[in-house]
Amino acid sequence: MKVKFLKSAPSIKEAIEPNFTEVALLGRSNVGKSSFLNAFTNQKIAKTSGTPGKTRLINFFEIEDKDKRYILVDLPGFGYAKVSKSMQKEWGKNLDEFLKKRFNIKLFIHLRDARHPNMQIDENVDNYLKSFLKKDQQILTVFTKIDKLKQNEIAKLKKDYPNSLFVSNVKKRGIAEVKRKINEILWGEYENN
Repeated sequence: MKVKFLKSAPSIKEAIEPNFTEVALLGRSNVGKSSFLNAFTNQKIAKTSGTPGKTRLINFFEIEDKDKRYILVDLPGFGYAKVSKSMQKEWGKNLDEFLKKRFNIKLFIHLRDARHPNMQIDENVDNYLKSFLKKDQQILTVFTKIDKLKQNEIAKLKKDYPNSLFVSNVKKRGIAEVKRKINEILWGEYENN
């Protein structure tokens, strides 16, 4: 997999041209989004931080996987960020516009913390995405931090969220399944290798 950073943009106006299929990555602050990005690309492309809400811009990465190419869009985390109310409102407006108007997003990957699977903020994001989801778009829920759960907790999570994927960024468990699922959704390909 080849990864190339393209641009950071505060809103859709400054975004790259929508020439390629896009996969949008979103999750609340502190879900492990930067760690997921680094594990997913197998390189340190995102800064991990003890301070939630560090990603403040929309970041575009070109992903080349075998002969397929798409853009991975890393969105600011929602929730905890320690910024002013006016800044949060501006972010919200910019993100809302980007998510609803960016027609070439084919997949939304919603990262959720496996230790807190039923958080209201995640339910709200899920409902929000479903409220404007187009026919050619899908949502994929990926639970992070499964290495922090016991086997019986993982089994319950899998039963409660049967269409979700489960990853450990630390142990790189489940990352290959996420890549396979992206290929399946974007290109209709399912690889067993």
